[in-house]
Amino acid sequence: MIAIVDYGVGNLFSLKSSFQSIGADVVVTSDKQVIESADKIVLPGVGAFEDAAKKLAESGLKEVVIEQAKKGKYLLGICLGMQLLFDKSLEYGEHKGLGLIKGEVRPIEEVIPKEYKIPHIGWNQLEFGRKKSPLFKYLREGECVYFVHSYYGANCDKSVIATTEYGASLTAAVANGNVFGCQFHPEKSGKAGLSILRAFCEMGVRK
Repeated sequence: MIAIVDYGVGNLFSLKSSFQSIGADVVVTSDKQVIESADKIVLPGVGAFEDAAKKLAESGLKEVVIEQAKKGKYLLGICLGMQLLFDKSLEYGEHKGLGLIKGEVRPIEEVIPKEYKIPHIGWNQLEFGRKKSPLFKYLREGECVYFVHSYYGANCDKSVIATTEYGASLTAAVANGNVFGCQFHPEKSGKAGLSILRAFCEMGVRK
């Protein structure tokens, strides 16, 4: 079973529908015991980092997510959920993240040309670099996924598993062992996105 963490922030039910469309056993939950018993965890998120981090902490689920990830359970952060995985964010101040991915979240305006629109909204290609992550085993390099963001993962070179070009090379996905994060929205990325969710579901499953 896959547990989508409900802490009051996130595109929960379209994400649930996407997992259901590929035959996954999935539940949206704020129940600690359900999250602890799940095979995998998904941390969604939309909005501002500070607000989301606060709600995750107040829900009592922050420590559960960290604990389960450190025990080796597969975790996927999506959009703001990915950003929460980092050590900190510099979005309107400095705010502490979950510390599961080394690095920080910074404004894309620091690195993209001034004429580029913020937020970055739309379909962009994924570039995998030298070694393709198992998360992308069903994708070809150059396939497009859907982004909506104004901030990106920075100073995290060792964890980057995909980048995208938007006037500069931006972090599109990260991984640290069993912890994965996608800056884009797989649930809004058509067949490409569903193939990523399918690959995540298959991680750790013996065939």
